[in-house]
Amino acid sequence: MTKSIESAIVIGATGLVGRELLKQLNQLPSCKKITAVVRHEDELLKSLNKVEQLVLSDFLLLNDEDVNGYSHAFSCLGSTIKKAGSKSAFYNIDFEINAHFADLFEETATHYLLVSAMGAKAGSKIFYNQVKGQLEDHVQALQLSKVSIVRPSLLLGERSEQRTLEDATQKLYRKFAYLVPDSFKYKPVTAEQVAHTMVEAAQKQEKPFEIYDNLRIQKSI
Repeated sequence: MTKSIESAIVIGATGLVGRELLKQLNQLPSCKKITAVVRHEDELLKSLNKVEQLVLSDFLLLNDEDVNGYSHAFSCLGSTIKKAGSKSAFYNIDFEINAHFADLFEETATHYLLVSAMGAKAGSKIFYNQVKGQLEDHVQALQLSKVSIVRPSLLLGERSEQRTLEDATQKLYRKFAYLVPDSFKYKPVTAEQVAHTMVEAAQKQEKPFEIYDNLRIQKSI
């Protein structure tokens, strides 16, 4: 059974995908209420007339009352080991906070949507993919009404913070993009494509659980 997006709560709202997602949600006639959970009030988000900002210094402080009554919950929160400062700090952001957010929707009617990563696998030898996989496993084990997991490859777009390796990879890809066929499953995708995939999944997914791989994201727009 599908459900229109009537109200949405978003974590990772100031990131590359989060900002694009909020723009798209803000344009939906059906969506009357949008809450962006942020650590500091964001000036750019004030331009979106439907978006309210819930300021929390620690997202682990989110409680049942904060998330009550939303038709959809979007988790776009993610970092890198370099930005977080250590593996443990990265784990706290990408697993602990995302897992806590998902826990709050157990046994509710809220549709939960997560931005994960291509290659996510709990048994991976790559720490980043391992943490993403552990989070996916955690989410799947919960009693959630409906779950959508989106697994993009490299994300294209202008970030608010610098990610040296990703920035260099983006420049290299743009130079040789014409050589990459559309059928290439590792082809980078834009934040707009990822956000569009989430919005489409939120409105059209009928199955209680579904994974949207990079090829599906590529075809979203």
